[in-house]
Amino acid sequence: MRVILSGGGTGGHIYPALALSKVIKEHEPDSEFLYVGSLRGVEANIVPKTGMAFDQLEIQGFRRSLSFDNFKTLYFFLKAVHRAKKIIRDFKPDVVIGTGGYVSGAVVYAAQALKIPTVIHEQNSVAGITNRFLARKATRIGLAFQAAESQFPSEKTRLVGNPRAQEVAGIQSDFSWTEIGLTDNQPTLLIFGGSQGAPAINKAVLQAMSDFNQRSYQTVIVTGPKRFDSFQTQLKELNITPQAQIKILPYIDNMPAVLAKTAAIVARAGATSLAEITALGIPSILIPSPYVTGDHQRKNAQSLVEAGAALMITEDQLSEQKLMATVDQIMLDQTMRADMAKKAAAIGEPQAGEALYRLVLDAMAE
Repeated sequence: MRVILSGGGTGGHIYPALALSKVIKEHEPDSEFLYVGSLRGVEANIVPKTGMAFDQLEIQGFRRSLSFDNFKTLYFFLKAVHRAKKIIRDFKPDVVIGTGGYVSGAVVYAAQALKIPTVIHEQNSVAGITNRFLARKATRIGLAFQAAESQFPSEKTRLVGNPRAQEVAGIQSDFSWTEIGLTDNQPTLLIFGGSQGAPAINKAVLQAMSDFNQRSYQTVIVTGPKRFDSFQTQLKELNITPQAQIKILPYIDNMPAVLAKTAAIVARAGATSLAEITALGIPSILIPSPYVTGDHQRKNAQSLVEAGAALMITEDQLSEQKLMATVDQIMLDQTMRADMAKKAAAIGEPQAGEALYRLVLDAMAE
């Protein structure tokens, strides 16, 4: 099988595509892949490390307000579609798979114009603008959340889950907290605001640091690379020295391995994060970003809250007191953590990659 994958802008679009490629490779070892990303997206740092062939298009997103930049965006889109057609003709794929982000819009649209079977995957409970645009001519559409079903044509849409869940569920972690100066004998809370960090979460954690210093459980705070120095500077200004049971890091490279040893997590509610959390059965406190399309992170989070697998704090409710009260509620109650972990695992998707692979086969057979 020859496959073009495209998705960009955030890890939430990239990791599901890479996870799917592993499933396809397991079934069809001779498969060949080409990943098409954008010039400025994080995919340029992530995909080449996998050894997968990688190409790039120049593209940008539309402004929500009336702007002259939208004319420039349209120009870039048409130019990207033209180049994507050349890439497709040269690679001769059996199927083109888009996982979201503006770059996948150009690539999948070009494939549709060339009558190549196309599959799009929507990771969130509210469909992104790119997938809504592509849905009408897509051969098949895979969803991670049932809440998104009403936003797509039912006859070609299937609930498959997020392939990242299957990839993470099978991990055998040999990570030890001793690697960062902690112990494996205490429950550990991970606070993670995404790959770039979340200013609102960092601010609440800073304000609560004196409280964290007094707790017996361990806390790992991931600030985001660009916010690490500022976080440390603010700690000094507050005259707060983190105690031995607290570690502050800019970033974690081996996140799935670390998550496998985490007692509970404070996080945003992006689709990939939730796929990982449920695949590993981790209790969570979710603080959805309010700055996303259709408020989809809050809706993502609500699905875990309703299942009893998570607690949610909206950003407008977030404060030092609210954060500490919610964290203590989970971290000081082992029975509650065990119950939430069980409920999180129950809604995990250990076969999501397989389900999306079968959907791809359906698209090729049509």
